[in-house]
Amino acid sequence: QVQLVESGGGLVQAGGSPRLSCAASGGIFNIAMGWFRQAPGKEREFVAAISGNGRSTYYADSVRGRFTISRAAAKEYLQMNSLRPEDTAVYYCAADADIATMRIENGLAVDYWGQGTQVTVSS
Repeated sequence: QVQLVESGGGLVQAGGSPRLSCAASGGIFNIAMGWFRQAPGKEREFVAAISGNGRSTYYADSVRGRFTISRAAAKEYLQMNSLRPEDTAVYYCAADADIATMRIENGLAVDYWGQGTQVTVSS
């Protein structure tokens, strides 16, 4: 079965720089991957995406310049720098054959999702 498993979340102080990881299994290979987040009471929000070959990346305006998405084989990473309290959310790993799907309607049609990992930024 297809599985995406996130790790690396937790409590971090403002300004911190944690890295989230996502391990893919069950045939997920060389397709677009990305990250979304959702805070309590808010809609799911696109964060970043990376193409299957790793050569193209896309970022939400809110994280551009602070977060970096990367991949190696069947793993996806999100390096987060200069965290702010407003970055607090559950972060979800995602995968889809079409990277454009990541950027439409907050990932409504994305095929594969992880369970999410909580990132809490304290002031």
